[in-house]
Amino acid sequence: MNSNRKAAKIVGVLFILAAVTAVIGLNLYDPILNGPDYLLKGSEHANQVILGALMELMLVVSAVGTATTMYPLLRKYNETIALWHVCFRFLEAVIITVGVISVLSLLTLSREFVAAGTPDPSSFHSSGIILKAIHDWTFMLGPLFMLGINTVMYSYIFYKTKLVPRFISILGMTGATCVFVCSLFVMFGVFPQISFWGAVLAVPVAANEMILAVWLILKGFNENAITTLTAKSERKAAI
Repeated sequence: MNSNRKAAKIVGVLFILAAVTAVIGLNLYDPILNGPDYLLKGSEHANQVILGALMELMLVVSAVGTATTMYPLLRKYNETIALWHVCFRFLEAVIITVGVISVLSLLTLSREFVAAGTPDPSSFHSSGIILKAIHDWTFMLGPLFMLGINTVMYSYIFYKTKLVPRFISILGMTGATCVFVCSLFVMFGVFPQISFWGAVLAVPVAANEMILAVWLILKGFNENAITTLTAKSERKAAI
């Protein structure tokens, strides 16, 4: 198996891993992010919350992994866009990590609340509201806003180079546009992120990532396109 085939499989597996860990992590956070008694439930389900944080950290690693693994191929078409893609993917990972820290801080607050016995809950709730708000904003900026920017960049290069079938690239650019628009609607309060319209606008980008992942694992990148890209890159270097 050549290096390009290995890279394709790695990217495909990482896309699937990112999607799975994102969904699992969000579900595991439920006791501490939802419901009026989150200060009690968080401490009661501490291990579950920590496992959710680990899932999101795996998401962070997967996101960075897809960008760095694709970079050597993407740069052969346009090094600037390829570098932007890596940088924005790192920024997405940083934002998600901040969200993880906010949840773990909320868990610490919950433990302190339980350990204090029967304290005045107002001060704890004030801190809790802030930490939950940080998570909510990072949850929007990372998986929506930054994801839209990242997806349109690699999908554009895929479209121009035919590294994967163009229907996948078109779906990627469409999904990127939808999820980016969704982030703006959420930002301006048109509808919440977890809503019917939020789900509808997120479907195309989710479908793109899963279809792309399966294609890369089974078929890999188009070897003819890689050969053409390599030849053009070598000519540019020679000039």
